[in-house]
Amino acid sequence: MSTFPKPVAKLIDELSRLPGIGTKSAQRLAFHLLNVEEDDAVRLSESILEARRKIKYCSKCFNMTDVDPCYICANGKRSQKLLCVVESPKDVIAMEKTKEFDGLYHVLHGAISPIDGIGPEDIRLRELIIRLQSEPVEEVILATNPTIEGEATAMYVSKLLSATDILVTRLAHGIPVGGDIEFADEVTLAKALSGRRKL
Repeated sequence: MSTFPKPVAKLIDELSRLPGIGTKSAQRLAFHLLNVEEDDAVRLSESILEARRKIKYCSKCFNMTDVDPCYICANGKRSQKLLCVVESPKDVIAMEKTKEFDGLYHVLHGAISPIDGIGPEDIRLRELIIRLQSEPVEEVILATNPTIEGEATAMYVSKLLSATDILVTRLAHGIPVGGDIEFADEVTLAKALSGRRKL
C-alpha cells in the first residue's frame, strides 16, 4: 500500500515515466508542484496540452513545428543545395546552435537497428529519397549519431545515394574541444585519426 494519498501517488507515477526521472526525483517534483501557486500549476498543465495539440511534423523535413512548412524550410535565404540528415528533432536544434549550417534538414526519426526491430522502412528514408528526386540538392551531410545504429544508417543512406550525382558527406568525429587524448576511447581516437585534415 502506498504511503502517499492516491492523487499524489498517481502524480509521482506519471512523473517517473519521464526520461531521466527516477522515483526520488518524481517525488521531489510532485511535492514542488503541490506547493506552487495554483495558477503556476495550471500554466504548466496548459502549456503541456498546448504543445501536444499544436506541435506536428513539417511535411518537408519532418522536424517538429507549429506551422507547415517549418520556419527553416520556409526560409528562402537557406541553401537549397545542402541537406543535413539527422536522427531526431533534437539534432536540428543542436546543429542550429552552431550557427554554421545554412542549408535544410531531413529528420529520420530514428536509426536502423535490427536488434530493436527497426529497419529502413521504419524511419523516414523513403521520404528522403522522394525529396532528393524533386529538390536541387547537391550535397547530403549525414549527421547521424556516432553509434553502431547511427553508423549503420549513414552507410545505408550512402549506398542508396551512390548511383546519384549527389555528394554524400559524413560529420567528422573525434576528440572534443577541451578533451584530453589520454581519456579518449579507441574508437574516438581512430575516428579522429581518419578524419584528420591539413592545417
